[in-house]
Amino acid sequence: MQVTWFHQALSLVGAALILVAYTAHQMHWMNSRTATYNLLNAAGAAILAYIAMRPFQAGFAVMESVWTVVSVFSLVKALRASAASSEDAGQHP
Repeated sequence: MQVTWFHQALSLVGAALILVAYTAHQMHWMNSRTATYNLLNAAGAAILAYIAMRPFQAGFAVMESVWTVVSVFSLVKALRASAASSEDAGQHP
């Protein structure tokens, strides 16, 4: 199966999203517990998981699929923490 230019471009977008989050975290510009960080990771990993299925590449597909699931879990956790802190801030007299 031939890889199209579209899939090549899409894979670069996925990699860029993950690398932006990783670089920002390493440079202390972004906290890994924030929704933004986890959204970048989840979106990038989901794109790369899709790419890994066409043509199927087992190791790449497993890695990116697990990365997506973990990132989505962390994103939900970050969103819940943010919502809880917003509620706490609204309850101060």
